[in-house]
Amino acid sequence: MSSRHHWVIATWAAAVLVGCAPTPTPQEGARLSPEARGYLTEALDLMQQQSLRRAEVDWKTVRAQAFDRAGEARTPAETCSAINGALGALGDHHSRFFPPAQAGQVEGDPDVVNAPTAHQLPNRIGHLALPSVNGSDRTYAEYVRQGRAAVATTDQVGACGWVVDLRDETGGGMWAPLAVAGPILGDGPVGGFVTPDGKRAVWSIRGGVPYLDDSPQASAEGVTPLALPIPPVAVLTARRTGSAGEAVTIAFIGRPATRSFGQQTFGVPTGNAPHHLSDGAVILLTGAAETDRTGRVHDGPIRPDEEIYPPAHKGTDPTLDAATAWLSTQPACKS
Repeated sequence: MSSRHHWVIATWAAAVLVGCAPTPTPQEGARLSPEARGYLTEALDLMQQQSLRRAEVDWKTVRAQAFDRAGEARTPAETCSAINGALGALGDHHSRFFPPAQAGQVEGDPDVVNAPTAHQLPNRIGHLALPSVNGSDRTYAEYVRQGRAAVATTDQVGACGWVVDLRDETGGGMWAPLAVAGPILGDGPVGGFVTPDGKRAVWSIRGGVPYLDDSPQASAEGVTPLALPIPPVAVLTARRTGSAGEAVTIAFIGRPATRSFGQQTFGVPTGNAPHHLSDGAVILLTGAAETDRTGRVHDGPIRPDEEIYPPAHKGTDPTLDAATAWLSTQPACKS
C-alpha cells in the first residue's frame, strides 16, 4: 500500500485534482482550543479533498461527529480519536493515522529485511515466495537485490513454470515485489491506479523493471531475463494477502498461462499515499482504486481461480499441491 512513494499507491498523489473543502462554521469545534480546532480541520480537509470515497461520504455529518468527539481538546494530540473516527467513516478500511511518535513506522527501516526466497520444486517448477516489505529506499533495494538473485539462481537450474506465493504478502511497498517478479510477469502493462475523478496511471513492466506511467519504480540492476520468457505461473493467495500483496495479485490477472489458487484476499486493493500533518503525524490515506491489465476495477477481496480450503492438518499444503499439479499439465512442464 512511502515518501516517493513505495507504498501501494506510489506516486499517484501528484496527479490528484484537489478541491476545496468547506471551512468550519463558527459552531464547528467551538469547545476546542484554536490549535486543536485548526489541526482537526487540517486533517478533515485532507480527507474531504483526497479520499477515494469522498463522493460517497456525508461530510456534514462526519465533520460534526469529529468535532463532537474531540470535545474540549486543547492540543493536536487530543484530537487523535476524532481523526481515527473520521477515517473509519470513509469506509475504505485501508486509511490509517500515525501520531508523531509512530510516524517513523511509515518509512522506518526494519532491523532485518525479510527478503524473497526462491527454490526449485519437483518437476522443474520454480517457487518464489514474496513476503511483505516496508521501509526506506535502502530497504527496498536490498529486498529487490536478494529477490532477483534468488529468482536468477533458481531459473539457472531450469524452471519450466513458477509458483508465485503471495500468502505472506500482507502489505507495504508494492514496487519492490513487482521488481522481483518482473521477469516472471513479462513486459507490458500489468495494472494501474484510477482516482475518483477518472485519472488513470498505468503499471507496466519494461525489461523486468516496474514502471508507473513512464517513471521507473526500481533500478534495473540485477535483472536477469528468464530462460523461458513466458512461463506458466500459479499464483497463491490467502486471507492475509492484502494491500501491496493484492496489487501484485492484480498484476498477474489477465496474464497468459496463469492461474490462481488459495483463498480470497484481505480485500483492500486500493492505493495509499502518506500525508504529513503540521505536528509530524502522518495520515496514510486511500486515494485510488486499482485496476488489472484489462481495465477492470477491483473492489473488495480478490477470489482465486481455484479456491482451496486451509489445510486440516499441519505439514500439508493443499494450495501448493493444487498449483503444482496444474503447472505439471502445462506444455512447458510436460517435455
